[in-house]
Amino acid sequence: MSPSPQQQWTPTHGEPYRPVPYRPARMPATESLARAARLRTTMDERRTVRQFSPDPIPEQAVRDAVACAATAPSGAHQQPWTFVLVRDPQIRRRIREAAEHEERVSYDGRLGEEWLAALRPLGTDAVKSHLTDAPALIVVFQQRYWLAEDGTKHKHYYVDESVGIAVGMLLSALHQSGLAALVHTPSPMRFLREVLGRPVNEKAFAVIPVGYPAPECEVPDLVRKSLEQVLVEI
Repeated sequence: MSPSPQQQWTPTHGEPYRPVPYRPARMPATESLARAARLRTTMDERRTVRQFSPDPIPEQAVRDAVACAATAPSGAHQQPWTFVLVRDPQIRRRIREAAEHEERVSYDGRLGEEWLAALRPLGTDAVKSHLTDAPALIVVFQQRYWLAEDGTKHKHYYVDESVGIAVGMLLSALHQSGLAALVHTPSPMRFLREVLGRPVNEKAFAVIPVGYPAPECEVPDLVRKSLEQVLVEI
């Protein structure tokens, strides 16, 4: 397999600081408040979906969502992420088979009773039909290190935090585009790198099915914490 563009890209490691002007127009307070209110309402409608329609989705909307995710801040601006968009049904089937194998082991005792009790109100089990029902999967990999042209390894910084922020931005962008998604983290996830042929410096972070909710879709009856419960003002 030839190197992907992500592997060929080299961070600006050791280069001098080169500032450029940043002068965005200041938004009027009224518009700022209106946008914030609309976004709050829209994002409050976001739900994790496990029942997907097989209907095709606008592929460019998914690409644009990934592009939005790739604007996330990252440690030393090293952008330690790769997003693999999987539409091939056979590969999605292989991913589902491997994921369900790991999930059966987990639900049969590997998770422990406390974790299983926490999952019970969500109605989850070892069957992961969303991996084949959804028309696309985005498999997110974190790049633990990068390789210089001479083959030497160089550390990335704050990889977990950086990729986690990017995934959050991806979910937001998908929802804003009218698409549903689910963050699936089968454990262990080594099989994803093997199935998708990713290089050794990449480690799977999450599998995100993307599509439209199925007509019969149901979600858990959950209540989010209020703003007062999550915000401390000092």
